[in-house]
Amino acid sequence: MSETDPNIWSSLPVPAILIDEDDRIADLNPAAEGFMNNSSKWLTGQPIWDRLAVDAPLEESFLRAREHGTPLFVNDVDVGTGARPPLVCNLQIAPLSGRPGWMVMLISPRELAGRMTQSHSVKSAAKSAIGMAEMLAHEIKNPLAGIAGAAQLLSMSIGQDDLEFTDLIVAETRRIVKLLEQVEQFGNLSAPELREVNIHDVLDRARRSSLLGFGAHMKIIEDYDPSLPMALGDPDQLLQVVLNLIKNASEAADPKEGGTIRLHTFYEHSFRLRRADGSGQTLPLQVEIIDDGPGLPPDIKGDIFDPFVSGKENGTGLGLALVSKIISDHDGWISVDSVPGKTVFRISLPRAPAAPKESS
Repeated sequence: MSETDPNIWSSLPVPAILIDEDDRIADLNPAAEGFMNNSSKWLTGQPIWDRLAVDAPLEESFLRAREHGTPLFVNDVDVGTGARPPLVCNLQIAPLSGRPGWMVMLISPRELAGRMTQSHSVKSAAKSAIGMAEMLAHEIKNPLAGIAGAAQLLSMSIGQDDLEFTDLIVAETRRIVKLLEQVEQFGNLSAPELREVNIHDVLDRARRSSLLGFGAHMKIIEDYDPSLPMALGDPDQLLQVVLNLIKNASEAADPKEGGTIRLHTFYEHSFRLRRADGSGQTLPLQVEIIDDGPGLPPDIKGDIFDPFVSGKENGTGLGLALVSKIISDHDGWISVDSVPGKTVFRISLPRAPAAPKESS
C-alpha cells in the first residue's frame, strides 16, 4: 500500500471495516472503532457477524458479491453492535482490489446524518420559536392578570356555594401564568460562559441532586472514563441539561418500582461535526444518559427536540428544546436512541484547548 493509504483510511468520515476471506475483521478505521464502541486491537480477528448484527438477510447477498466481485448496497437496515440500540443505516460493501475474497464495508448511520443536518439549523429555528413564544407570553399575561383580579373581586360578593368557581378561575389563571413564565425563561437563556469543565463533576452534582428529589426512587449508576480530559462548556448550563434528562427518565419510570439510570462517559476521537458552511468541529467527549424505561413515543421520536413537542400528558414541550438549545450554543451535538427498555441520550462536547506551555 502507498504511504497515503493509512491517512486516507483514518480520515474516512464514516465507519469502514475491512473483512478478510474468512469473514473476520482485518482492520477498521477510527470512525468504526467509535461505532463499534471498541478498539481496533480488540476487534481485529473476530468474526464480523458476531460483532455486527444486521436486521436483514445479508449473508447470502454478501457471499454472492464476494464470489462475483461486485459491490453490494443495502439501505435502511437496523445495524447493532450490542453496545447500543440499533441504528438505521445504509451499507456499502465492495471487493478489495488485489486481495481475493477481502471486502470493504462502509456504514452510514442515517440517524447520525439526520441529526447533524438538523443541528445546522437548530439555532435559527429555535430563535424563531422563542421569539413567537415570548411575544405570546407577554401579550397573554396582561389580560390574565385582569381576569384573576376580577374573579377575586367577584368572590367577595357571591355566595359560599359559588366560591368554588371563582377559586377555579384564579387557580387556573395562576397555572397559565406559571407556564408563560417558563416560556419566557426559555427565551431569556444567556449565552454560555465557556471555560474548562470537568464533566464528571457536573454529572456527580446532577446525580446527588436528583437522588435527593425527583430521582429518589431511581438507581443512578456512574460509568465514567477516568481519563476523560476537560470539556469546554458552561458548568451551570450543562448541569441544567443533565438534570433535565435525569428528571425525564425518572418521571418515565414506575413511581413505585423505579428504574436504573446509567451515566456513561467515553472518548471518541473520530467524532466530528461538519457545518453547512464547510467548517468542522471535533466533539470527542461523549456523555450518555441511559435509562431502562418505556422509551419515547414512536410518533414524536423524530421531533423530540423541537419546541412544544412532549411525550408527557401535561408537558410543555420546552424541556428537551431547552436542552437542545444549550448544547447547540456550546457548538455540541445531542441525539437520542430509544427502544422500549433502553433510551440513550448522547451529548457530544468539544474538548477544552490545552493550556500553552510556559517557556523555560
